[in-house]
Amino acid sequence: MSELSEPTPDRSARLPKTAVTPPTHTAPPARFSHGVRKGGILQVAGQVGFLPAVAGQPPTPAGPTLREQVPRTLANVQAVLEAGGASWEDAVMVRVYLTDTGHFAEFNELYNAFFADLKEAPAARTTVYVGLPAGLLVEIDALAVLG
Repeated sequence: MSELSEPTPDRSARLPKTAVTPPTHTAPPARFSHGVRKGGILQVAGQVGFLPAVAGQPPTPAGPTLREQVPRTLANVQAVLEAGGASWEDAVMVRVYLTDTGHFAEFNELYNAFFADLKEAPAARTTVYVGLPAGLLVEIDALAVLG
């Protein structure tokens, strides 16, 4: 065996990858999952401020304002965390995408209030993103480590 060759991994020994979709969510509009768990890692896909799903109806935003959308978006992330066997205490990274730099202060106020009782806050990154569907002001994803 040369120095550059590595043994071929035994694919049967790999940890299974499981899609996570809470009952409050509709099926994604494309080939992705709301969350994916593999071993002790749970990645929550970007969530937005849609109200819980109603069968046969299109997704409905929680409201037109950041004050309405941020708590709903965080609740949607939490629903995926819980469906994957995690909680906010397991979250090690949160990424926030806002559509307007003018929303940073209000977002931070809402975020701090939501996590007021959290023992240890996850690392976070906030950026401005203009690719959200019309009317949506925030998207949030999270990475959790279990165990």
